[in-house]
Amino acid sequence: MQNAFPKCFVALLCLQCFVARAADDQSPLTLDAPTTATCLQVLREGLRGDDFWPSIHAAESLTLGGHGDEVIEFLTPRLPDEEDDQHRCGIARELVRAGDRGKARVMLEILSGDDKHGHVHAAESLYKVIEIGDGVAMRKAFAQSENATLKLMAGGALARCGNPAAMTYLREMLNDDDAERYRIAAWILGRIGDEADIPRLKKQLPRCPDDLTRVYIENALAALGDTDGLATLTSNLKSDDPAIRTYAATFAGDARAVDVAGQLQEMLNDPHPDARIRAAQSLLWMSRPAIPDREADISQIVFSPTKQNPRYTEGSILELNDGSLLFAVTEFQESDSDFAKAHIVARTSTDGGRTWGDSRILQKNTGGLNVMSVTLRRVTPNRIGLFYLQKNSFNDLDLFVRLSKDEALTFGSPVLVTADEGYHVVNNDRVTQLSTGRLLAPAASTPDVRTVNHFVSRCYISDDGGQSWRPGKGHVDADKRGAMEPEVIELNDGRVMMIVRTQLGIIGKSYSEDGGDTWSEMSSLGVQAPEAPATLRRVPATGDLLLIWNNTYKEGAGHGGRRTPLTAALSHDEGQTWDHTRNLESNPEQTFSYTSLTFVRDRTVMSYWVSGEAGRYSSRFRSLPVSWFYEESQR
Repeated sequence: MQNAFPKCFVALLCLQCFVARAADDQSPLTLDAPTTATCLQVLREGLRGDDFWPSIHAAESLTLGGHGDEVIEFLTPRLPDEEDDQHRCGIARELVRAGDRGKARVMLEILSGDDKHGHVHAAESLYKVIEIGDGVAMRKAFAQSENATLKLMAGGALARCGNPAAMTYLREMLNDDDAERYRIAAWILGRIGDEADIPRLKKQLPRCPDDLTRVYIENALAALGDTDGLATLTSNLKSDDPAIRTYAATFAGDARAVDVAGQLQEMLNDPHPDARIRAAQSLLWMSRPAIPDREADISQIVFSPTKQNPRYTEGSILELNDGSLLFAVTEFQESDSDFAKAHIVARTSTDGGRTWGDSRILQKNTGGLNVMSVTLRRVTPNRIGLFYLQKNSFNDLDLFVRLSKDEALTFGSPVLVTADEGYHVVNNDRVTQLSTGRLLAPAASTPDVRTVNHFVSRCYISDDGGQSWRPGKGHVDADKRGAMEPEVIELNDGRVMMIVRTQLGIIGKSYSEDGGDTWSEMSSLGVQAPEAPATLRRVPATGDLLLIWNNTYKEGAGHGGRRTPLTAALSHDEGQTWDHTRNLESNPEQTFSYTSLTFVRDRTVMSYWVSGEAGRYSSRFRSLPVSWFYEESQR
């Protein structure tokens, strides 16, 4: 493309631009209006250029500069007509980065498909937007050894989402004999590594066989804050090789190297289109606020009790297609009793849970007593299920589901899940979808909670996306009050495991070999617990199981002990053994229970109740890096 900006104009912009901070500061770079306009003109022309990949890079740059809406408008019509899988990955990636998170499934489908043409691009693109879905396809790509580049990119995606073994592999690959491989490892570690990687990277510099490999390592060092790396990045911006200039311009933004802003402005007139685009990208990126600390523990009370509403409990959290989080809970009225009037309310966060919008009623009270215990699930790519209990009396409690086609703005008519008579307890955040698409709603049932108060657990099953349901053929039972508050999870061998609350001082477990229809006799999970619910999920980045429960048991105490602390543990062998035990909450003056648990990119996202003064319960939002659960135990 012919350069549209005279050098004298760019030079004038260089003089007018004011650098607001040193390179190690985190305050944004201040750009004047003409510089910003020039950057946007470079990117908008690049977006509409004839070369595919520079156009995609311009889309990325516009999003990073705060103009994702333009990218979505321009790229969305192009995706259905694109037939090349590598190009489809590029378009889908930038739509995801711009805010259409639902397009991640395009890349995930390409990654898991039989055609190998797009596999590496899919893994790389998913790494770039921090997305691995349920992790199955990415873990498979990492486990294979046929394609080393695919393994590296899958390792990058998994490491970025919290897999410690993948991070170790990337660091080991810095010592590989193949320059291309250790160049890719350096490129990844420059973005997701830490200061400990600086000496590892520097050790590779003497053996670089060419300038390109050396530049990759130097740029990675710069992104990690190394002084020598920043100096060489500055020099590389003036290289005669357009590829080297382009890579340096890209990493200048990653390093937030504001000291090179003047050189980046000069590059807005670079004869190489990609160099211009990347220079504009880094200038706009550095002018925006720095990304919040991705290692942060985000923890706050989102729903606080009042005299009128003394209890907010049993929540569920779902990521919407625009990347926002929808957090729903039960809002009880005038009493903290399970039988008080209640409806389901929700709030939305657009910044990962740091701030929240106003509360709105998600499900009004349609029961004789209340509606409660919400589960939010994406049952198809374009449909969200709102599951909730409708309580009419002590012998009439049923699960319903309503489906939304507009990202939870509105919901359709209720569908009855538990059509048989009785009192059916389905905990919050409990409905599970198997790899076959089957939906399982695990329920603990009794004829009458006052007069019988003994529960057996079974699954209610839907094979049509929640449109119709039937009860499973078998059930799980236990001594004393029975098998209560079940949770189910699909195992790697295709079986389904159910865990249940008991009065026996243990978490019970049972297995199904027919998709949740019939169940084995209950046995112990090997974990002591009071009479309280436990939550179990599979970690996408590793495939391990994550258990959250109250790690306290006192024989003879009421309910076997208080619901504190709230503890997490991992299993690497499908629930046979548990390690990495860490407390999420340990205040002995409070209780914590009814945890919801999901994974959003590299974060573990939870909610749980927190007890306060007598009869008051709040709901806490908690978001931790997945990697937190793999750190050494703290006892």
